Amino acid sequence: MKPLFLISLPRSGSTLIQRVLSSHNDIYTVSEPWILLPYLYTLKTTGCYSEYNHSVATTAIEDFCQELPNGREDYLAEISSLALRLYRKATKKDVTYFLDKTPRYTIIVNDLIKMFPEAKFIFLWRNPLSVISSMIESWAGGRWNIYAYKIDLFAGMENMINTFERHAHKIYSIKYEDFITAPEKKWQNLCGYLNIRPTLEPLTEFRNTQLRGRWGDSSGKEKYDMLSKEPLEKWRKVLGSPIRKWWCRKYIRWIGQDRLQTMGYDLEELLNDLDSIPTTYRFFVSDVTRLIYGIIYCFDSNIFEQKIQQLPKFKYIYTDN
Repeated sequence: MKPLFLISLPRSGSTLIQRVLSSHNDIYTVSEPWILLPYLYTLKTTGCYSEYNHSVATTAIEDFCQELPNGREDYLAEISSLALRLYRKATKKDVTYFLDKTPRYTIIVNDLIKMFPEAKFIFLWRNPLSVISSMIESWAGGRWNIYAYKIDLFAGMENMINTFERHAHKIYSIKYEDFITAPEKKWQNLCGYLNIRPTLEPLTEFRNTQLRGRWGDSSGKEKYDMLSKEPLEKWRKVLGSPIRKWWCRKYIRWIGQDRLQTMGYDLEELLNDLDSIPTTYRFFVSDVTRLIYGIIYCFDSNIFEQKIQQLPKFKYIYTDN
C-alpha cells in the first residue's frame, strides 16, 4: 500500500473527488486525517502556540537531530514510517493506496513530496472566485468570513503553486471545472496516473460512499448525488456586494497572471467575469462590519482568548491571604 495525497484549498471540490476515488476498489480513505501537520511543525519555529513553549521545543529537536546519523533526514524518515504504519492500520481492506485528503496540507506539501518519494500527488485547482464564494456560503450562511481562512487563501495558495512548479513531473494536476464538465475523460486520465483499473463505476457509485470522520464537507453530499455543473456558477450569486467585488479583485491580482496560468486560469477573464455580475447592497453594512472585525481577528484572537480563560489560574501564582 502506498500513500496518495489529494492537495487543494478548502472548498475546491476535494471531498467530491475523494468520494469518487474511494469508490474504486484499489483506494481506501477516511474523512480528513490531519496526522502529519503536528509532526512536521515540530521543526517549524513559527505558526504554533503551545503550553510547552513550541520555539524552545523546536530548538531542542533540531539539536537532537544533529546527533542522528543523517540529521534531519533521519527524523523525517521516522515520521514518514510512522504515518505509513498508521495508514496501514486504518485501512480496512487490501488496497493499492491510502488516500489522505487534508486541506491544510497545502502548507506542508513540499515536505510531503520529499518525505514520501513513492507517493502519488493529485493537485486540485478551482476558480478562486468559486472558492471564496463557497467559504462564505457554506461556512457563514452568506456572511463575510474570509479573514478566518487567510492561511489557506494566501500561504496555502502560494505554497501549493510553488511546490507544483518545482515538482510538476511528480504531480497530477486537475481543475475541478474540467472534472465536472468531462468526468469520464478526466477520470480515465487519473486512473492512468495511479495505474489502477479505469472502471467508470466510481463516477456513479460515489453517491453511496460514506466517509468516516467528523471533518470534511457534508453539504455537497446532501445536495448532490451525481456530478453536477450547478456549483460552477453559484459564486455569481454570492460575490455581488461592492466590498466583496473589491476584495476579490485585490485577491485575483495578488495571485497574478503567472500563478493563475499555472493553475489553468486567466487573470483578465476572472476580473471580467467578476465585473459582469450585478452589484447588490444586500450585505453591504454586514460586510463593512465584518471586514473591520477581520482586521482584529487576524491579530490571533484565539491566543488572546486562551490567555483570558487562564486568568482564574492567576491566583496560583499570587495567592490571596
